Amino acid sequence: MAGHKIAHATLKGPNVVKELVIGLALGLAAGGLWKMHHWDEQRKTRAFYDLLEKGEIGVVVAEE
Repeated sequence: MAGHKIAHATLKGPNVVKELVIGLALGLAAGGLWKMHHWDEQRKTRAFYDLLEKGEIGVVVAEE
């Protein structure tokens, strides 16, 4: 029985190029989502100030 060999998975070191590509892809995806969120917030703010400037809305509660 001492002569039987058991198949083991051989452990390899990290694949640097693969890790760089994965990191770059994840970074670009997260950056793209952040920029889309930022552009949406800018659009909302710009629309608010446009309505405020036109006088369609006000920030002071009207007294009755």
